[in-house]
Amino acid sequence: MHKGKYVFSQLLDFIDKDVFLRIANRYEGNRYVKNFTFWNQLAVMMFGQLSNRESLRDVVLATQALSDKAYHLGFGRYASRSTLADANNKRDYHIFEEFAYRVVADARKCRATDIFKLGGNVYAFDSTTIELCLETFKWAIFRKHQRKGGIKVHTLYDLETSIPTFFHITEARLNDMNAMDVIPYEEDSFYIFDLGDYDFERLFRINVIGAYFIVRGKKNNDFKPMKWTRRFPPGSGIRSDATGYMNSELTRWKYTEKIRRITYWDEEQQRKFIFFTNALDISPIMVAELYHNRWQIELFFKWLKQHLRIKKFWGTSENAVRIQVYSAITAYCMMAIVQKKMGIERPIYEMLQLASVSLTETTPHNKLFGKPNYNIVNDLDGSTEPTLFDC
Repeated sequence: MHKGKYVFSQLLDFIDKDVFLRIANRYEGNRYVKNFTFWNQLAVMMFGQLSNRESLRDVVLATQALSDKAYHLGFGRYASRSTLADANNKRDYHIFEEFAYRVVADARKCRATDIFKLGGNVYAFDSTTIELCLETFKWAIFRKHQRKGGIKVHTLYDLETSIPTFFHITEARLNDMNAMDVIPYEEDSFYIFDLGDYDFERLFRINVIGAYFIVRGKKNNDFKPMKWTRRFPPGSGIRSDATGYMNSELTRWKYTEKIRRITYWDEEQQRKFIFFTNALDISPIMVAELYHNRWQIELFFKWLKQHLRIKKFWGTSENAVRIQVYSAITAYCMMAIVQKKMGIERPIYEMLQLASVSLTETTPHNKLFGKPNYNIVNDLDGSTEPTLFDC
């Protein structure tokens, strides 16, 4: 007899099934589907993510072993290997993409905070490359002469909520600067770029719409200062702060308005950083701090590859790869929502570890994810595992 709700079913309660069904119906997704619906597919994919399944066969065997519990677990019914493979290859990935963005929005809303107090959102932009075998993933050309394939997941990451807000999947050979063209920029928000995202024409477009950027500059950029700030707090690391114009043949026509250049010395790394920004009124220390917080997106990529199943794909078509990535992001944001709404003090890594071995149990969430034992916490203090939500 079924007593209580299974852990996986409890987790699914934190995302809106009705919203997903409306999205699927708008795309006429379930029109000719009799048994294995789009929701069944998403639930099975997320179950595979959270239970650390390594392959499509592994996912199918796990769900078949739980066939008598399938309804109460939340994925309705198990699927055969051919059924799940066919669904991932042929069903419209846009349904999973749109729902992932809805879950992202819910996660940001419940985790909303104002850490930097700048009057706008603060984003870091970067990408992670996932290498694939070109013989198997023929559509994902990366280095053809080396027979390597791959995809890039270009991501805009909200530094205040620790949530990825925008993701653009492309072939691995696409430069990050080209992906800057599809970012949904917001007025008054801040966008932090690394050295590779360096195109003053694109940066000027950000300035025109009333948003702000911070980008790491190169030593050889020809900059003509017009105004200098002379005094800085001792130990701040700020070496110079000047406002002026770009002055080289390649940049003066691309960026025609005032721009600010800040030089910062990182004592820990023993190296100098140069930042360009159109934020003329915030302190230079804040500029350096914002760039320093950019490491969070690197940590997110490391976490994503280590703990969610996107390094080994369960299908070879582009459609199947996209569905798996969007399912991974949905699972990630679902756990972020659970952590915030339930006031869980554990980091997300521990939550995933606990969930992975408890999905088919009926333990209540508050008991499963309750306050950790202090002895366990002491043992984990030296851990190098990413813990995105410790703050």
